[in-house]
Amino acid sequence: MRHLIDSMDFTDKETLMVLDLAYRIAANPSLYSHVAEGKKLATLFYEPSTRTRLSFESAMLSLGGTTLGFSGADQSSATKGETVADTARVVSCYADIIAMRHPKEGAPLRASMFSRVPVINAGDGGHNHPTQTLIDLMTIRQRKDRLDHLTIGFCGDLKFGRTVHSLVNSLVRYPDNQFYFISPEELRVPDYLIEDTLKPTATPYQEVTSLEDTLPKLDVLYMTRVQKERFFNEEDYIRLKGIYTLTADKLQLASNNMPVLHPLPRVDEISIDVDMDKRAAYFDQVQNGVYVRMALIMALLGLTDPQTGKEVVLC
Repeated sequence: MRHLIDSMDFTDKETLMVLDLAYRIAANPSLYSHVAEGKKLATLFYEPSTRTRLSFESAMLSLGGTTLGFSGADQSSATKGETVADTARVVSCYADIIAMRHPKEGAPLRASMFSRVPVINAGDGGHNHPTQTLIDLMTIRQRKDRLDHLTIGFCGDLKFGRTVHSLVNSLVRYPDNQFYFISPEELRVPDYLIEDTLKPTATPYQEVTSLEDTLPKLDVLYMTRVQKERFFNEEDYIRLKGIYTLTADKLQLASNNMPVLHPLPRVDEISIDVDMDKRAAYFDQVQNGVYVRMALIMALLGLTDPQTGKEVVLC
């Protein structure tokens, strides 16, 4: 039995296999509408979510399965003191696969140790968001036809941005990628990402503060919001939240084929006048999220791909 807790849990080959399956699903979704009949997905969301929770539920329903779960810790036995381990033990009696979001880093890993069914990390604190990473990889590959030889800029909250941490960990596996980290000092990329990921792989990177100066150098731009829920001091949040805003005018500094990604939700870091630009890829990411999660559910449950007639088996 396999889980997806960290973006590095899958090998390069397994990652590409899931992405290729997602592409096949995207090309003919109706062909996959019955592959998970009789299967149940439990969504255990201990903190608020719109896209991730609904995307997981849409994915399972699109496969012909059903869903159950909760959308806040106050709707679960956590209010009575039940541990994550016990919740995983209990819910795995009701469902075939679990998607868990939790504000505490490591909670989905803890759940996977006691669950009798596969567990998917749907985001744990500021740590990891591996399914968003698969979505980001799919979208970059769609737009650039490759995952290597890219210059990627990450802008905004790079300290708490779990999507950034997960994506960087994955992109260093592909040759000749380099990064620009665009942020104020208070929200710079964590030291552990530099020491544990970038330096050991000899991946070129620069930490800068100017979005405008960096835009002409990029193949891909990944914007993030400053996350109010990660701040203990509201004054710090107010001071930093509007520090970067991508507008249509600023976007003219970038190449004509530089996609703009964002894990959403956005606040004010991407102006709405960017939405109609062909380079805006963030709503493509939302749609790709359903296809990627459909593919992931199939892979973790070993379901049969109707196009190939074979079970989807992770290596």
